Order: sequence, then C-alpha cells, then structure tokens
Amino acid sequence: MTILDKIISDKRREVALKKSIVTISQLENTGLFNSRTNSLSKLLQNSSSGIIAEHKRKSPSKQTINSSFAVEEVVKGYQNAGVCGISVLTDMKYFGGSLDDLLLARASVSIPLLRKEFIIDEYQLLEAKAHGADVILLIAAVLSRQEIKHLSEFAQSLGLEVLLEVHNEEELQKAIMPSLNMIGVNNRNLKTFDVSLNYSKELAELIPKEFIKVSESGISTVSDVQELQQFGYQGFLIGENFMKTDNPGLAVNNFIKQLS
Repeated sequence: MTILDKIISDKRREVALKKSIVTISQLENTGLFNSRTNSLSKLLQNSSSGIIAEHKRKSPSKQTINSSFAVEEVVKGYQNAGVCGISVLTDMKYFGGSLDDLLLARASVSIPLLRKEFIIDEYQLLEAKAHGADVILLIAAVLSRQEIKHLSEFAQSLGLEVLLEVHNEEELQKAIMPSLNMIGVNNRNLKTFDVSLNYSKELAELIPKEFIKVSESGISTVSDVQELQQFGYQGFLIGENFMKTDNPGLAVNNFIKQLS
C-alpha cells in the first residue's frame, strides 16, 4: 500500500463515522451553509501574483512543519499580505488539520478559502459548505471519471468552486469536464513524494484554455513562480515555504513584493 492508499482507506472509515455523528440536515442548518461564496478563479484571473497560501501544520513527507501558530494569526497575516486565497488542510491524522481550522479561518478572513482534503464522498462537500469553504479540491489520482463528474457537479450546485488536482497526462485526460473551475498540477508525486516543477511544465499545454491553471507544491522561490507564469499558470499554491518561517504572513508579504 502506498501512503495515498492508506490515507484513502482511513478517510473512508472517518467519513462513515462522521455521517453517524452529524446528519446532513444538521450541516444544512448551520449559519454558514447558505452564505454566498467567493470566487477564487476570478481573483486568480485578475491577480499579478496568484498566490494561494496554505495553513499546514505537518505532512506525511515532512512530519511537523509548524504547529505553534494559531490559525487566526496565520490566515489574517496571509490576507493582509494580499494573497488571492487560502488553502486550509482539514485532515487530522496525516496533516494535523481539522474542520475547526476552516471555521476559524472563515471567522477571521473574507477572501476565498479552499478546503484541502481527500474528498471521496458528497458528505464532505456539505461539510465544506457548512464550515465556510468557497472552493473544494478533488484529486484525480483517487477518483474515477464518474466520481469526479458527480462530485464536481454537486459542488457547483452548492455554489462551491472546484480545483481538480492532477499529476500526469492520464489523470488530466480522465478528468477534463465543464464542471471544473481550475486545474491544478501537483508537483509532488503522491505515491513517492518526489517533487519536480517539471510536472507543471509538461502538462501546461495540455490543460484547455478555459480552465485557470494552478501549480501546487514544491514552489519555494519567486523565480519558480516567474518561470511557471511563462507556462500560463495563474495560481500558485504554496504552504510549507511560508509555514516553516517564524512569521508566515510576513514571509508571504515579502514574497509578493519581490514578485511585483
């Protein structure tokens, strides 16, 4: 079993347990469920930096990155620095996140929030909406074409935007459909955890023009972003690079200043 197989196996058990504790009608009756969502894709289209900064405590490849900051402190710093959106990890076991992190982020900032999660069930989309997300992530490596279609259409019906993550041409061809807003290329191989920006570069021309292109993971310098912009990328999801510093908000602020 790869680490990804383990994560998905655990996620299936976790979702089944959550369904038995919090009902769909309870999620639909939360104060945030009917709130208007913000468009990340539109902000990325009109941004010169395209930074999506991530709140991330740990990962399977790096273990603890930074667990000393309060969510509110990090996301307010990100918003003040001028990022387009914020990605919030909600997986507890492997990434140290939770839906409470998403809720705290929503109470602290007004810019688009992405629920970064291993989504396998429409119940998780209802959770995302109930906890203040504007965007959800679907990972092509763990979903069939039919699942991507069903989940992306369901997300759109809730007013949520969809960022579809791919890693190779096969996943991309399987996943292209009108119910997506953004296509992200993960520069980290989820099976081996190797990182290379070449994944983004090689797939750039294959992504249809109607989708906003997002490059994810392994981006650590301003020149990385400038290089990827030449390949048509408008969004750059960066987590570890900012989270490992003493002041993530200041780090992203300096990064954006250098970019412009």
